[in-house]
Amino acid sequence: MSDVVIITGGAGGMGSATAQVVGTSHAVVLCDVRQDRLDAVACALKGIDVTAVNCDVTDRAAVDGLFATASGIGRIAAVIHTAGVSPTMGAADYVMRTNAVGTLNVNEAFHRTAGDGAAIVNVASMAAHMLPDEMVPDQHFPLAFTDEDAFMAAMLAACAVVPEEFRSGIAYAVSKSFVKWYSTSQSERFGRNGLRIVSVSPGSIETEMGRLEADAGAGAMVADAAVPRWGKPEEMADLLAFCASSRAGYLTGTDILSDGGVVASMRERARIAAQNA
Repeated sequence: MSDVVIITGGAGGMGSATAQVVGTSHAVVLCDVRQDRLDAVACALKGIDVTAVNCDVTDRAAVDGLFATASGIGRIAAVIHTAGVSPTMGAADYVMRTNAVGTLNVNEAFHRTAGDGAAIVNVASMAAHMLPDEMVPDQHFPLAFTDEDAFMAAMLAACAVVPEEFRSGIAYAVSKSFVKWYSTSQSERFGRNGLRIVSVSPGSIETEMGRLEADAGAGAMVADAAVPRWGKPEEMADLLAFCASSRAGYLTGTDILSDGGVVASMRERARIAAQNA
């Protein structure tokens, strides 16, 4: 049987680029909700053993089915969880449920299913590094394990501190803060099963979804970054694939910020401005 890598959000730019990298040495199970795009990506991955599965990550039963399909192909070596939505793609509840609850569902299924030595890499965001600590409702994050409705209510209440037109943006940052928190807080629990868990926080990446945010502030942040350009999907793919591989066997319970220096530049400018005020 083959070693298998599951890639959620497989029809997206980062997901498909990562499939091209890991598919040279593993069977790949691509998951997405967009069947037409999923089929197109699967067909484009020439020379790769790929299985396409239509799966909504917010549906626990569907996620369990995804893992059952992958387990039927071979040993699950890794999961690269890129599935998510940006602020311009929907209302705050949709953004929160997709990014936060979807991450919980995929990771918990991985924890139940994968064997010793497997790794999961979650995609967070530089937005998780930019939200002020007082706006991150991390005291309510553990509700996700016990009461999804109460978790969602607490998260949306945290977003309600800003006018409605800005709530999707706050929901995005809060949901990605949850991804970052989960990937660090659960590392010991995963480690007891011989599993690794890591998150990666990309900056503005040259994908269809990334470009949706170009006029919502991302373009200006890119222009002022230490590396003043958009990141390439292939750059993220190499990083995600490395984190998921056995070469990164000592890497767990942490988040890797890969944003071209956006956050570092913003913090230094803020420090200088405060010093000169």
